[in-house]
Amino acid sequence: MSLAIVYSRAKVGIAAPLVTVEAHLSNGLPSLSIVGLPEAAVKESRDRVRSAIINSQFEFPSRRITINLAPADLPKEGGRFDLAIALSILAASGQIPIQPLESYEFLGELALTGQLRPTPGALPAALQCSQQHRVLFVPADNASEAALPQQAEVISADHLLQVTAHLTQQQPLEIFHNPPLTKKTALSINLNEVMGQYQAKRALEIAACGNHNLLFQGPPGSGKSMLAARLPTILPVLGEQHAMEVASLHSIANLPFQLESWLNPPYRAPHHSASSAALVGGGSNPKPGEISLAHRGVLFLDELAEFDRRVLEVLREPLEAGQINISRINQQVNFPARFLLIAAMNPCPCGYLGHNKINCRCSTEQIKRYRQKISGPLLDRIDLQVTVPANTHEVINATQHCGESSEEVKQRVSKARQHQQQRQGCLNADLNSRQLALYCALQEDNRQFMSQAVDRLGLSARAYHRTLKVARTIADLARKSDIESAHLLEALNLRNIEL
Repeated sequence: MSLAIVYSRAKVGIAAPLVTVEAHLSNGLPSLSIVGLPEAAVKESRDRVRSAIINSQFEFPSRRITINLAPADLPKEGGRFDLAIALSILAASGQIPIQPLESYEFLGELALTGQLRPTPGALPAALQCSQQHRVLFVPADNASEAALPQQAEVISADHLLQVTAHLTQQQPLEIFHNPPLTKKTALSINLNEVMGQYQAKRALEIAACGNHNLLFQGPPGSGKSMLAARLPTILPVLGEQHAMEVASLHSIANLPFQLESWLNPPYRAPHHSASSAALVGGGSNPKPGEISLAHRGVLFLDELAEFDRRVLEVLREPLEAGQINISRINQQVNFPARFLLIAAMNPCPCGYLGHNKINCRCSTEQIKRYRQKISGPLLDRIDLQVTVPANTHEVINATQHCGESSEEVKQRVSKARQHQQQRQGCLNADLNSRQLALYCALQEDNRQFMSQAVDRLGLSARAYHRTLKVARTIADLARKSDIESAHLLEALNLRNIEL
């Protein structure tokens, strides 16, 4: 038979639609053509596949070969179809049996020697392959991430010859299973390494408990970046479902996978020269940006006012919606982007406005232009806005660790988050209007207090609701069922920066 069908998977956002690779051998001048909307890298697989087949001691058919990648209207990119194309040619030419191919799907790029090279998007492919009750063949470097879903059956291979030996039952390969996770290693950084800054540490704990966005403002060297880097150390590990979402996004972005840390919340810190596309994602075939790579984790924007204003404005929609929709002519892709934003900035271009010992050298116009990069609507979406003052000489020269360790704070954060999930099914920052009225109800005297605060501070409706959510988190940390005046006062005090 001169026709063979092999199954593979494409990469469209975090989805992995099925691609049927059809190979047909016919009479005519020897040639190999690939149809089905292939991009340049897919077209180049003709030469890779030919060399891999020959160097694996198989015969490359001297016939007219047509490879069809169906469906034809789905864009195909990368070298992920190399293995499937090679096997379809071998099956169509009768060098391997056709019948076993129905039970498998194949993913992997071929080297000229026949070696298998890793390809992005193995985890989403494994998830959708398992729904079709097929076994997925992947390169050995992709095996750990592809085998994460418990229901997935994955076989890893290093060479084309290993795959063909399995299909011909000469040397069957076993289903790949990840080893059990080893005991966690000690943290390389710790919250108690930050000297002083008790209010900033308190804000960090509140932000971690309720997933509230946080802005640090202070002079250079006050510890803003040091505090932000320690936020992941007080966050609890992700549940398996959320960790799978994160791992899928990192897989399609072709980021390295580490089994021992795959349950940890992600931490992304792009440079302030990053473009809008780098933050939200994009490209002709859309890929996730930094906000999606920080999904279920932390996005840290250091030197916030040094970012281009138009770049910062693209954060407004995903901060509210928790997702980003990217539209292109040929496709529309949705990426999740529910992250905790933490930002740091100086009070002025020189950084010393309001410093008790160093005079500010900036003019009024310079300070105004500097602060105008952060718009009111963006600032309105940041729940906690905390001043981080310069430390005194005594605090800087302290030799002992200061305050609680990350593990101690992490235990409180975990308990508070569990309580929120049991009570309302989400974290406090994600409360909708109905849940807000139910779980953040105030007594009459507290309602009057907040009404006066709204008038005096000029809070918008969004800022008012976000203040209530922060107060709810503070009450949860204090193990109080109702929001009290002290909780409201602290929540208002943590929005004390005026830009």
